[in-house]
Amino acid sequence: LQYMSGFGNEHISEDPRCPGALPEGQNNPQVCPYGLYAEQLSGSAFTCPRPTNKRSWLYRILPSVCHKPFKPLEEGHLTHDWDEIEPDPNQLRWKPFEIPKAPQNKMDFVSGLHTLCGAGEPRGRNGIAIHIFVCNTSMINRCLYNSDGDFLIVPQQGKLLITTEFGKMLVEPNEICVIQQGMRFSVEVFGETRGYILEVYGAHFELPDLGPIGANGLANPRDFLVPVAWYEDRQVPGGYTMISKYQGKLFAAQQDYSPYNVVAWHGNYTPYKYHLEKFMVINAVAFDHADPSIFTVLTAKTTRAGVALADFVIFPPRWGVANNTFRPPYYHRNCMSEFMGLIKGHYEAKEEGFQPGGGSLHSMMTPHGPDADCFEKASKVKLEPERVADGTMAFMFESSLSLAVTKWGLQTSNCLDKTYYKCWEPLKSHFNPKCK
Repeated sequence: LQYMSGFGNEHISEDPRCPGALPEGQNNPQVCPYGLYAEQLSGSAFTCPRPTNKRSWLYRILPSVCHKPFKPLEEGHLTHDWDEIEPDPNQLRWKPFEIPKAPQNKMDFVSGLHTLCGAGEPRGRNGIAIHIFVCNTSMINRCLYNSDGDFLIVPQQGKLLITTEFGKMLVEPNEICVIQQGMRFSVEVFGETRGYILEVYGAHFELPDLGPIGANGLANPRDFLVPVAWYEDRQVPGGYTMISKYQGKLFAAQQDYSPYNVVAWHGNYTPYKYHLEKFMVINAVAFDHADPSIFTVLTAKTTRAGVALADFVIFPPRWGVANNTFRPPYYHRNCMSEFMGLIKGHYEAKEEGFQPGGGSLHSMMTPHGPDADCFEKASKVKLEPERVADGTMAFMFESSLSLAVTKWGLQTSNCLDKTYYKCWEPLKSHFNPKCK
């Protein structure tokens, strides 16, 4: 597979089997090369300022309008009903989410979507949802597009071969990809597969501002990869299923051809992927902690300066050198909601209980922090330069919204760790008024 590099760049690509498929000098000629149809995919209002205007032109064998009417499709455990169960402000932790066994229970990416928590509403174009996907079979003659927002996909077990209208991407654990609103895609898997999805309504992901950090650091734009054009001219007499996620529901329409018939395209509205090992870590080198915002890979902003609808944050391997400092994460209450997942290894603040493929949610103003064992160890250890988080990768979906957990998350999944609170019970008072 080949890729082009650069975040938000203006890219051009054409399948080498059809050289010259891109029209020269204009977007919509009277007759396109090779008899193709021109179609624009808009990811922003036409009148958005140029720096935020997102669109791509696709040159395809048949336009995407050629399909039968959409009909409702059973959405399983996909939802945006945040009132189906009473709110729960407790610290929540989930054991690894179970992957169904094939061939007894075949499940592809779409049927394996399970909504864990979220807030807001797609019709109002403001909100987020966090989903877990578990699957064991590939999508055959069917694809998905999200009319509600963008998917940030974090595979945890098993690699994903994702075919899009723009080309193909291979996304493995420790990589992420973003499929933006309206882009059609199919997922091929190679065994039991699991991961996390952050969905945002009403905003697109962008690189965070660097401020005093300067011009370089964190996730560098050149490390984001975009697929190159690839098409298939394939008829599907038995019917190809086009699935749309629309207003939180799933709908299916039939057509008799592959949607991946884009011979060439150009624009700045594309799917993309990123390898988390490329992240340039910024850290404290004297004392205390820098805020975890220094680990932000991507952000989806609100209209309020400095407040994110959602941030994607990672805790990568790095050096810890701070003097006279309690180095693990400190105890904390936050006006943001924090969902954490683990791709591999052990998380430094909770080496037991928090496992790859599981997760935790610390809701607005719910206290959280290192468990008792971590606190005692880090309070007594001799401070020397040390490698932190080697062989691990934890991440956080953080949001300014107050997230509601679904019935599947609290009950049906049967993965909720009801003993989570006990990890703090051994904490004891060290207070001594005679010892300063």
